[in-house]
Amino acid sequence: MLPGTCIILFCLLASLSPRIRATFNLTLPHHSHKPRPNPEAVVQEVQRSINASISRRQMLSRYIKAQSSCLTGNPIDDCWRCDPNWAANRQRLADCAIGFGSKALGGKGGQIYVVTDSSDHDTANPTPGTLRHAVIQTERLWIIFSSSMTIKLKHELIVNSYKTIDGRGANVQITGGGCITIQYVSNVIIHNVEITKCVPTGNTIIRSSPTHVGFRGKSDGDAISIFDARDIWIDHCTLSSCSHGLIDAIMGSTAITISNNYFSHHDYVMLLGHLDTYAPDSDMQVTIAFNHFGEGLVQRMPRCRRGYFHVVNNDYTQWQMYAIGGSANPTINSQGNRYTAPADPSAKEVTKRVDTGVKDWTDWNWRSEGDVMVNGAFFVPSGAGLTAQFIKAASIEPKSAALIDQLTMNAGTFGGSRDNSVSISTSTGGGGGNGNYSGGGSGSGGGSGSGDIFGMIFGSSAPPPPFSATLISLALSIILIMCTTSSNEGLLSLLL
Repeated sequence: MLPGTCIILFCLLASLSPRIRATFNLTLPHHSHKPRPNPEAVVQEVQRSINASISRRQMLSRYIKAQSSCLTGNPIDDCWRCDPNWAANRQRLADCAIGFGSKALGGKGGQIYVVTDSSDHDTANPTPGTLRHAVIQTERLWIIFSSSMTIKLKHELIVNSYKTIDGRGANVQITGGGCITIQYVSNVIIHNVEITKCVPTGNTIIRSSPTHVGFRGKSDGDAISIFDARDIWIDHCTLSSCSHGLIDAIMGSTAITISNNYFSHHDYVMLLGHLDTYAPDSDMQVTIAFNHFGEGLVQRMPRCRRGYFHVVNNDYTQWQMYAIGGSANPTINSQGNRYTAPADPSAKEVTKRVDTGVKDWTDWNWRSEGDVMVNGAFFVPSGAGLTAQFIKAASIEPKSAALIDQLTMNAGTFGGSRDNSVSISTSTGGGGGNGNYSGGGSGSGGGSGSGDIFGMIFGSSAPPPPFSATLISLALSIILIMCTTSSNEGLLSLLL
């Protein structure tokens, strides 16, 4: 009875404080073999959240015009943007995802880390205060930026599990070698950064954690590369002009949401799936929502293999070859999108079955529901898309594509060159300029810097812990001493 009581009390106290959780590193490996959710149920939940958000906006607009001005009907943005003190509770963002990547925690529950140094001089020994130094740490971190900056990477940036890169309150551009690699990890959120002009680099030594540094071959030059990873959310990023893909998710990656991004000036936009013969990609599940596919795009928005892909309420304003392609029998559920075809009469079709004859793809489940076709665009459905496979998913009507302007009006980074929204003020702590950590100044790559990054909150925008960490630690120590020195009756009498 006594050991059980002690364990229960210990666990209860530990659960109360993010600092205590970080101290004991209570995290799980990313490959926990979680069962795949029923994709139709996830689709229904996405539609419920969209419907509820739009209905709330319409209702409030009749009565409270000031409040409704910040509501767009986009359930992700409406979850956090109407809070004037959002910067004091940045980690609320982690509760706002929808779709297959909605379980991505990022750095929720961890410390705030303020990036103060835009340099990337030493990929083997990153300088404290740089983005590279932040993303390789093993503990949960919510990474923000002290000011607007351009980070020119020397080589790919390898992100560890349980990290959020949160560019709100600053204009952050990432460019150069790599760029971002999410490999063999889980629970990563990338929000409100611009990634552009990424080029292949590598054949060098790169650190991926405080305890591991190793040789990396040449990267592809993707903006974001997701490799055998899960619980990933890419939101409100602006992506363009890279050497290979803008977002590639391969090698069994799953539980991904790609939302509110602005894509432009690129050929191979998005690849989801490694090879037609790679069976683990059959488990891939991806939600693509509220994105703007803009000027200068050619193809792969996305190009899918094997898995289940929910494409909902996106605005496709340009493609040169096709918008959505696939091979190896992927399931594609297209709902409430607006497809605007190019002038080229040979490129009006939204869909493309890549390197596959008609007789081989007629039973593939590709479905279009509630999509608006502009300028002669047309979607060729197939398989269960013509019959009853999607009855469950379609039981809640997707919002009309007539609302696309409203749902995608803020796609891309806030405050960027093409942002249509009111800029996000940093007056409430966005950017973390009051951080206690200087980050090592020049970023010479020596790995030294003023300040101890461990056990420290960087910046004034970190949410206060619900209880004093010192008090809770003291209580834990008392319980442990009591458990080891008191008799059953003595301890129970104290507890009672």
